[in-house]
Amino acid sequence: MLGLIFLGCCGLFWAAYKIYGGWMERRLDMLEERLTPAHTMYDGVDYAPAPDAVVFGHHFSSIAGAGPIVGPIAAALAFGWGPALVWIVLGVIFIGGVQDYTSMMASVRNKGQSLAQIGRSAMGPLTYRLFLLFILLVLLYVIMVFLDMTAATFAPITLKWGAPETVESRIGGVVATASVFYIFLAAVFGWVLNRWKMPLRKATLLAVPLVFGGLWLGQVWPLAPSLVPSLLGSDKYFWSAILLVYCLVASALPVWALLQPRDYLSSFLLYACLLGGAVGLLLGSGSGAATIAWPAFITAQTPADGWIYPALCVMIACGAVSGFHAVLASGTTSKQLNRESSVKRVGLGAMLVEAVLAVLALATVMILAEKPALSPPAIFAAGIERFFRPLGVPDGWIMSLAMLAVSTFVLTTLDTCTRLCRIILQELTGFGSETTWKRVVSTVVVLALPAYVVFQEIPGAGGQLMPAWRAIWPAFGATNQLMGAMALLMVYGWLRNQGKSAWFVWLPMVFMFVTTMLALAQIVWRNFQQDGSKLIGGLSAVLLALAAVVLVDVAMRVVRRWSPLFSRG
Repeated sequence: MLGLIFLGCCGLFWAAYKIYGGWMERRLDMLEERLTPAHTMYDGVDYAPAPDAVVFGHHFSSIAGAGPIVGPIAAALAFGWGPALVWIVLGVIFIGGVQDYTSMMASVRNKGQSLAQIGRSAMGPLTYRLFLLFILLVLLYVIMVFLDMTAATFAPITLKWGAPETVESRIGGVVATASVFYIFLAAVFGWVLNRWKMPLRKATLLAVPLVFGGLWLGQVWPLAPSLVPSLLGSDKYFWSAILLVYCLVASALPVWALLQPRDYLSSFLLYACLLGGAVGLLLGSGSGAATIAWPAFITAQTPADGWIYPALCVMIACGAVSGFHAVLASGTTSKQLNRESSVKRVGLGAMLVEAVLAVLALATVMILAEKPALSPPAIFAAGIERFFRPLGVPDGWIMSLAMLAVSTFVLTTLDTCTRLCRIILQELTGFGSETTWKRVVSTVVVLALPAYVVFQEIPGAGGQLMPAWRAIWPAFGATNQLMGAMALLMVYGWLRNQGKSAWFVWLPMVFMFVTTMLALAQIVWRNFQQDGSKLIGGLSAVLLALAAVVLVDVAMRVVRRWSPLFSRG
């Protein structure tokens, strides 16, 4: 049964790519011969054309962060897997895929500009800056969550999976070793491609086996607590400091030096995890190791999350729709695309593949008989290993691979998001990026707030202290998807300015505005009325206010000018 559900979802996603994606291509008048900004505005730092495989690797690795794993698992544990599955399938086809494809195409047609710049004509100067500030604050949420979560995957993991005792796993050390090795490998790969001019295929054949060799190196020499300095109070905090330095370096370097090669190589690891997980799921279904045991529906309301709507939509986050995708599409990816036909392959294709990952993550909950005391990434990794257990694969190897993939998902999103924040801050302040020291200064400013947050525990609703990512997650999901609604608004305006019918953007835009602003208002109320985090509640309130200001300003200008921008849907 589980195998049939998985195959059915994959079939729907493929049909959406071919049929709905082809329809959108025709609606947006895709032209193969039209030059992209990567060629017309080449600078070798942010604008640089790359093969589709490289750009797809960068984009998919960056968007496939913790969202499609943590969100579906958390939602299924709270409400049941049935509603989560419905939202993933419908959300990604009719909202997430539309947003990712259209926002990327809009940026490609507008010199690689951000969505804020594209929608600037419909906003006043002050509102435009407030919109940039809104995007910047949402991306800071992303950095906080993923920085804390990545550090957690490097620290020792406490497991209680099919055993009566609790053991300290060495998997965190394995993942840490493999990740450090992999970053150095990516830097060498970028140098070989761009300085030695080695053909991509030859370099790939040499580098990809070494990516998986890093997993073997981690098994042989894991960075366990005995090898990691006990600084800053815990292993997790030590890794948080190391990751902050990494983000600083990755943001300041040209895209070819680390971002492109790291994301490209990581894509092979992610593909292996997806393909291996899918094969394991199907084999496990046949052997009885992947039998559905978790209830399809549990409740319509929980004390911690509230009603299933809108909580379910914002909990699943990137598994169905994510505003971060639109910012990434118009922030870095659109500046690397070689041709317009790449937009569908990279933008829509990566979103649908991410949905496959979300369904796979959901499957690791569906086989549970009881709720485990594990974090969502550990549930995902343990579930993938359980699929393979009937095949006699040695314990620890599959779980290490899955945890390394999760770490890679999160780390690629983390460094890409830091670069995006740096670009937006420079756009907001006018502080240029033409020199390395200016890029470094901007990145330090961006990382200041995340650095303050991740070295402490934060009270959630009810006052209970918890890791930063767990306390921030509900607000992250709501604000991230509110940014998606704002992105759809900018795309809608761009399409209407060209006289194109845009109902397929209008409908998901309205739905996402209603859903996310309702969810965000509830989050603000819970944090201030139930002894939660005043920092999270305050940031969420500011974001809600900024979104409202932008909406009101755009609406008033359109009505006052009787602009055809929004005159018909």
